[in-house]
Amino acid sequence: MGSADDAAALEAAIERYNDAWNGHDLDTIVAMHAPEFVFANHTAGEQVEGGAVRGHIARIFENWPDLAFRGRRLYARESLVVSEWTATATAPDGRRLEWDGVDVFPFRDGLILRKDVYSSSHAPRVVSE
Repeated sequence: MGSADDAAALEAAIERYNDAWNGHDLDTIVAMHAPEFVFANHTAGEQVEGGAVRGHIARIFENWPDLAFRGRRLYARESLVVSEWTATATAPDGRRLEWDGVDVFPFRDGLILRKDVYSSSHAPRVVSE
């Protein structure tokens, strides 16, 4: 493994990735994925791969235009990052929601191979109505 996959480099990469998600910056997000990237949201029962990932993430942003993430904990080691986070977004009915989650990211050569998502999005907290 090269230095692109050491813990310090991966912490910096996930910071850029999280900033891109919060900025709804599809170009940056997709550029950080390996060509064979797999997005698996295990809570929602969704899995997309490769070229289909961009459209899937675009639909997430369309459905949740103010979706934002706040990191809670980050664990990085060679070739792997685990990120704990809290998401916030406004539902179509105007309620402000939040939910917690964990992403697991294996890396190779500084690129993300997978994003495995586990969250409480099926039962979000209502923070305002």
